[in-house]
Amino acid sequence: MPITVVVVDDQELMRAGLRMVLGAHPEVEVVGEADNGATAVAAAKELRPDVVLMDVRMPVVDGVTATGRILESACGSKVLVMTTFDADEHALAALRAGASGFLLKDTPPEDLISAIRSVHAGDAVVSPKVTRRLLDRLIADPPATGPDPAILSVLTARESQVLEQIAAGRSNAEIAAALFLSEATVKTHVGRVLTKLGLRDRVQAVVLAYETGLVRPGS
Repeated sequence: MPITVVVVDDQELMRAGLRMVLGAHPEVEVVGEADNGATAVAAAKELRPDVVLMDVRMPVVDGVTATGRILESACGSKVLVMTTFDADEHALAALRAGASGFLLKDTPPEDLISAIRSVHAGDAVVSPKVTRRLLDRLIADPPATGPDPAILSVLTARESQVLEQIAAGRSNAEIAAALFLSEATVKTHVGRVLTKLGLRDRVQAVVLAYETGLVRPGS
Protein backbone atom coordinates (compact mmCIF):
# COMPACT_ATOMS: atom_id res chain seq x y z
CA MET A 1 0.00 0.00 0.00
CA PRO A 2 1.33 3.47 -0.86
CA ILE A 3 2.04 6.03 1.85
CA THR A 4 -0.86 8.49 1.75
CA VAL A 5 0.01 12.19 1.98
CA VAL A 6 -1.88 15.48 2.33
CA VAL A 7 0.05 18.51 1.04
CA VAL A 8 -0.47 21.78 2.93
CA ASP A 9 0.83 25.11 1.62
CA ASP A 10 -0.78 28.50 1.01
CA GLN A 11 0.93 28.80 -2.39
CA GLU A 12 -0.80 26.89 -5.17
CA LEU A 13 2.42 26.67 -7.19
CA MET A 14 4.23 24.99 -4.28
CA ARG A 15 1.41 22.49 -3.80
CA ALA A 16 1.48 21.69 -7.53
CA GLY A 17 5.24 21.21 -7.41
CA LEU A 18 5.02 18.86 -4.44
CA ARG A 19 2.23 16.86 -6.10
CA MET A 20 4.42 16.48 -9.18
CA VAL A 21 7.45 15.35 -7.16
CA LEU A 22 5.48 12.92 -5.01
CA GLY A 23 3.46 11.65 -7.95
CA ALA A 24 6.64 10.39 -9.59
CA HIS A 25 7.06 7.84 -6.80
CA PRO A 26 4.61 4.90 -6.75
CA GLU A 27 5.18 4.32 -3.04
CA VAL A 28 3.57 7.71 -2.24
CA GLU A 29 0.01 8.82 -3.01
CA VAL A 30 -1.22 12.40 -2.57
CA VAL A 31 -4.81 12.06 -1.35
CA GLY A 32 -5.55 15.71 -0.64
CA GLU A 33 -4.27 19.23 -0.14
CA ALA A 34 -5.03 22.33 1.89
CA ASP A 35 -4.14 26.01 1.63
CA ASN A 36 -4.17 26.95 5.33
CA GLY A 37 -3.95 25.35 8.76
CA ALA A 38 -7.69 25.18 9.33
CA THR A 39 -8.39 23.26 6.14
CA ALA A 40 -5.34 21.09 6.87
CA VAL A 41 -6.84 19.95 10.16
CA ALA A 42 -10.17 19.22 8.45
CA ALA A 43 -8.44 17.28 5.66
CA ALA A 44 -6.42 15.23 8.14
CA LYS A 45 -9.54 14.30 10.10
CA GLU A 46 -11.47 13.36 6.96
CA LEU A 47 -8.77 11.63 4.92
CA ARG A 48 -6.58 10.27 7.74
CA PRO A 49 -3.38 10.34 5.66
CA ASP A 50 -0.24 8.63 6.86
CA VAL A 51 1.74 11.87 6.58
CA VAL A 52 0.83 15.57 6.39
CA LEU A 53 3.38 17.79 4.64
CA MET A 54 2.86 21.04 6.55
CA ASP A 55 3.86 24.59 5.68
CA VAL A 56 4.50 26.90 8.65
CA ARG A 57 3.53 30.46 7.78
CA MET A 58 -0.05 30.38 6.47
CA PRO A 59 -3.23 32.47 6.83
CA VAL A 60 -6.18 31.63 9.11
CA VAL A 61 -4.27 29.04 11.20
CA ASP A 62 -0.48 28.68 11.10
CA GLY A 63 1.27 25.36 10.58
CA VAL A 64 2.50 24.99 14.16
CA THR A 65 -1.01 25.38 15.59
CA ALA A 66 -2.42 23.07 12.92
CA THR A 67 0.21 20.45 13.78
CA GLY A 68 -0.87 20.42 17.41
CA ARG A 69 -4.54 20.16 16.48
CA ILE A 70 -3.94 17.29 14.08
CA LEU A 71 -2.06 15.30 16.69
CA GLU A 72 -4.66 16.07 19.34
CA SER A 73 -7.38 14.77 17.00
CA ALA A 74 -5.88 11.27 17.17
CA CYS A 75 -6.44 10.77 13.44
CA GLY A 76 -3.20 8.81 13.27
CA SER A 77 -1.37 11.16 10.88
CA LYS A 78 2.28 12.09 11.27
CA VAL A 79 3.30 15.67 10.46
CA LEU A 80 6.40 16.59 8.47
CA VAL A 81 6.96 20.36 8.48
CA MET A 82 8.45 22.09 5.44
CA THR A 83 9.42 25.74 5.31
CA THR A 84 11.75 28.24 3.66
CA PHE A 85 12.55 29.70 7.07
CA ASP A 86 15.37 27.57 8.45
CA ALA A 87 16.05 27.20 12.14
CA ASP A 88 14.00 30.15 13.34
CA GLU A 89 11.55 29.95 16.22
CA HIS A 90 9.11 28.00 14.06
CA ALA A 91 11.38 24.95 13.89
CA LEU A 92 11.47 24.46 17.63
CA ALA A 93 7.78 25.32 18.00
CA ALA A 94 6.83 22.73 15.38
CA LEU A 95 8.85 20.02 17.08
CA ARG A 96 7.39 20.92 20.47
CA ALA A 97 3.92 20.72 18.93
CA GLY A 98 4.67 17.13 17.98
CA ALA A 99 5.91 17.27 14.39
CA SER A 100 7.90 14.19 13.42
CA GLY A 101 10.25 16.11 11.18
CA PHE A 102 11.39 19.48 9.90
CA LEU A 103 12.74 20.03 6.39
CA LEU A 104 13.55 23.02 4.23
CA LYS A 105 11.64 23.47 0.99
CA ASP A 106 14.87 23.25 -0.99
CA THR A 107 15.32 19.65 0.15
CA PRO A 108 16.13 17.43 -2.88
CA PRO A 109 13.20 15.24 -4.05
CA GLU A 110 14.90 11.97 -3.11
CA ASP A 111 15.59 13.27 0.40
CA LEU A 112 11.95 14.34 0.72
CA ILE A 113 10.74 10.87 -0.25
CA SER A 114 13.20 9.33 2.18
CA ALA A 115 11.95 11.64 4.94
CA ILE A 116 8.32 10.71 4.25
CA ARG A 117 9.26 7.06 4.34
CA SER A 118 11.11 7.49 7.65
CA VAL A 119 8.34 9.48 9.31
CA HIS A 120 5.76 6.92 8.19
CA ALA A 121 7.92 4.19 9.75
CA GLY A 122 7.89 6.02 13.08
CA ASP A 123 11.28 7.70 12.92
CA ALA A 124 11.98 11.43 13.21
CA VAL A 125 13.67 13.56 10.60
CA VAL A 126 15.28 16.98 10.89
CA SER A 127 17.24 18.63 8.09
CA PRO A 128 20.98 18.50 8.94
CA LYS A 129 21.22 22.21 8.10
CA VAL A 130 18.49 22.94 10.64
CA THR A 131 19.71 20.68 13.43
CA ARG A 132 22.90 22.52 14.40
CA ARG A 133 21.34 26.00 14.24
CA LEU A 134 18.23 24.77 16.04
CA LEU A 135 20.25 23.44 18.96
CA ASP A 136 22.46 26.55 19.02
CA ARG A 137 19.33 28.68 19.29
CA LEU A 138 17.90 26.44 21.98
CA ILE A 139 20.96 26.87 24.17
CA ALA A 140 21.49 30.58 23.44
CA ASP A 141 17.85 31.43 24.06
CA PRO A 142 16.37 28.79 26.39
CA PRO A 143 12.64 28.90 27.17
CA ALA A 144 11.64 30.93 30.22
CA THR A 145 9.83 27.93 31.68
CA GLY A 146 11.77 24.91 30.54
CA PRO A 147 11.31 21.37 31.86
CA ASP A 148 12.60 20.57 35.34
CA PRO A 149 15.85 18.58 35.05
CA ALA A 150 14.53 16.42 37.89
CA ILE A 151 12.26 14.64 35.42
CA LEU A 152 15.32 12.77 34.20
CA SER A 153 15.60 11.04 37.59
CA VAL A 154 13.18 8.37 36.33
CA LEU A 155 15.94 7.10 34.03
CA THR A 156 18.53 4.53 34.98
CA ALA A 157 22.21 5.38 34.52
CA ARG A 158 22.30 3.38 31.30
CA GLU A 159 19.14 5.05 29.98
CA SER A 160 20.68 8.45 30.68
CA GLN A 161 23.72 7.42 28.66
CA VAL A 162 21.45 6.36 25.81
CA LEU A 163 19.63 9.70 25.93
CA GLU A 164 22.97 11.51 25.70
CA GLN A 165 23.81 9.44 22.63
CA ILE A 166 20.44 10.20 21.06
CA ALA A 167 21.04 13.92 21.68
CA ALA A 168 24.35 13.58 19.84
CA GLY A 169 22.39 12.45 16.79
CA ARG A 170 23.70 8.87 16.81
CA SER A 171 21.80 5.94 15.31
CA ASN A 172 21.04 2.76 17.25
CA ALA A 173 24.01 1.05 15.60
CA GLU A 174 26.34 3.89 16.59
CA ILE A 175 24.99 3.92 20.14
CA ALA A 176 25.52 0.17 20.37
CA ALA A 177 29.15 0.54 19.29
CA ALA A 178 29.79 3.44 21.69
CA LEU A 179 28.26 1.71 24.72
CA PHE A 180 29.30 -1.85 23.82
CA LEU A 181 25.72 -3.08 23.61
CA SER A 182 23.72 -5.01 21.02
CA GLU A 183 21.41 -3.04 18.74
CA ALA A 184 18.44 -4.93 20.16
CA THR A 185 19.38 -3.81 23.67
CA VAL A 186 19.80 -0.22 22.50
CA LYS A 187 16.39 -0.32 20.83
CA THR A 188 14.88 -1.49 24.12
CA HIS A 189 16.59 1.30 26.06
CA VAL A 190 15.46 3.93 23.53
CA GLY A 191 11.87 2.73 23.87
CA ARG A 192 12.07 2.92 27.66
CA VAL A 193 13.54 6.44 27.56
CA LEU A 194 10.72 7.69 25.35
CA THR A 195 8.05 5.97 27.43
CA LYS A 196 9.35 7.12 30.82
CA LEU A 197 9.70 10.73 29.67
CA GLY A 198 6.43 10.79 27.75
CA LEU A 199 8.14 11.62 24.47
CA ARG A 200 6.78 10.91 21.00
CA ASP A 201 10.08 10.36 19.18
CA ARG A 202 13.84 10.91 19.09
CA VAL A 203 13.51 14.55 18.01
CA GLN A 204 11.62 15.40 21.17
CA ALA A 205 14.24 13.47 23.13
CA VAL A 206 17.00 15.65 21.65
CA VAL A 207 15.13 18.85 22.53
CA LEU A 208 14.48 17.66 26.10
CA ALA A 209 18.11 16.63 26.60
CA TYR A 210 19.26 20.14 25.71
CA GLU A 211 16.49 21.96 27.57
CA THR A 212 17.25 20.10 30.79
CA GLY A 213 20.99 20.64 30.46
CA LEU A 214 21.79 16.92 30.22
CA VAL A 215 23.97 17.74 27.22
CA ARG A 216 25.46 20.97 25.96
CA PRO A 217 27.01 22.09 22.67
CA GLY A 218 30.38 20.43 22.13
CA SER A 219 29.89 17.85 24.87
